[in-house]
Amino acid sequence: MDETAEQHRERQEMVSTQIAARGITDSRLLTVLRTVPRHIFVPEEWRHQAYLDTPLPIGEGQTISQPYIVALMTALLELKPTDRVLEIGTGSGYQAAILGLLAETVISIERIPVVAARAEEHLRQIGLTNVEVLVKDGTDGYSPGAPYDAILATAGTPSVPPPLLEQLADHGRLVAPVGGQDLQELVLIRREGDRYEEYPEGAVRFVPLIGEHGW
Repeated sequence: MDETAEQHRERQEMVSTQIAARGITDSRLLTVLRTVPRHIFVPEEWRHQAYLDTPLPIGEGQTISQPYIVALMTALLELKPTDRVLEIGTGSGYQAAILGLLAETVISIERIPVVAARAEEHLRQIGLTNVEVLVKDGTDGYSPGAPYDAILATAGTPSVPPPLLEQLADHGRLVAPVGGQDLQELVLIRREGDRYEEYPEGAVRFVPLIGEHGW
């Protein structure tokens, strides 16, 4: 994917000042963030702001998350190259791209067909072939692909949907924004057999997770 020297410089600066400087130390993750051209996942009219420390609109009432939040949520998953990942809420496809470059397989679910189609195009543009985008209710997860080593929800939910907990592998990690429609707590859940250990990771703000087990 062609990019300008300025876009390349802005991306390196984004990783250094917005992400590494705030305590994200995973070297594989930082390398991927320095590589993925975030600007192609942003609508043309917002592209000049693609590397700023802010979420941006992508249409249909959806957003691409702030770069630091993408990095934080990904870091909490502690991904290994052999992991199978489920993402709920494809959005722009940027988060799916980051996951796809860190894990073996990613299934990403998006409920809005036009958003899913755009994300698939973005993923094709950067040559990713291990990310599958499905159009369905993400709160049901995707049982044919379970169990998943890691599950990431990129929309706020009143509680973690039970199907996602069921589809999480033993020793798996799940990260989701849990709370109200306007403000949530980022939560990390680790599954140990039949136990689910929960860790709060700070306040965040995401669009609502719409579906049978969400809003």
